[in-house]
Amino acid sequence: MSVLEKVRPVERRPETERRPRRRGVTDEHGRRIRAWELALRYLLLLGVLALTVGPFLWQLSTSLKGPTEDVFSSPPKFLPGRPTLHNYQRVADTIPVWDYTLNSLKVAGAGVVTNCVGSALAGYALARLRYRGRRVATLLFILAMLVPVEGIIIAQFTTMRELGLNNTLIGVVLPGCVGAMNVLLMRNAFLNLPYEIEEAAFVDGADVWQRFLRIALPSVRGTLAVVAIFAFMGAWDDFLWPLIVLSDPSKFTLTIGLNYLHGTFANDERLVAAGTIIAVAPLIVLFACLQRYFFRGVGEGAVKG
Repeated sequence: MSVLEKVRPVERRPETERRPRRRGVTDEHGRRIRAWELALRYLLLLGVLALTVGPFLWQLSTSLKGPTEDVFSSPPKFLPGRPTLHNYQRVADTIPVWDYTLNSLKVAGAGVVTNCVGSALAGYALARLRYRGRRVATLLFILAMLVPVEGIIIAQFTTMRELGLNNTLIGVVLPGCVGAMNVLLMRNAFLNLPYEIEEAAFVDGADVWQRFLRIALPSVRGTLAVVAIFAFMGAWDDFLWPLIVLSDPSKFTLTIGLNYLHGTFANDERLVAAGTIIAVAPLIVLFACLQRYFFRGVGEGAVKG
């Protein structure tokens, strides 16, 4: 062995290179989650999933069962033996379900447009404009959320009757055309936007409408999607108010029309389940299309560089 080989130190790899560190599952703060804690979390998530999605899947399974299958068998059979779409055809033969669906789409579509436009305008006025009574107006919107619908429904009906809007779809849409919660959602979204952006636009000569349409509104598209989903669900699922204001069967919404399945065919659970799936399907499609914007609306107001 040469002298250089004796003198030269032996190169050693760092400890981190020789033995890779094993890191388990961590939370958002970087702390390691124990195995039993992780298993408990997944068990809780599975329990919540079963409580929320389980009834819908059971209704879907019931709607696909044929007339010879026992719906109330013990133990219950989750999967249908011979799936069939005949129950959906029977719903269409029993009630004019597609006419009722069209009426509901008209009411829900109008509610989405009016809530998005009205809530955006009112929320921007409460968040950005300077005028007397702005805090009082915000407080009134908060107080409006505390009033139950049942407490003002007689006043709403009297107002629609005085306006001659009873038994019309406009009378169904008008009381809920702008929701107080939607206005507050838009207000909070506009408040999260930095003032410097609008100040720069003001220096460049942009007026209020230009700042609203070109700067503020494109930055809160996620919250607009949240408002659209809430407005559609509220108008689509509403049962009490359309039942009170409408008397012509040709103008019934889907929720009122499906009530005939419960009254006349209460023993046929397959027919009721098929009608329920028809009513829920548009909500699932809407949420699937807007879910990306829906979850992004929680952190609305961030500035992209």
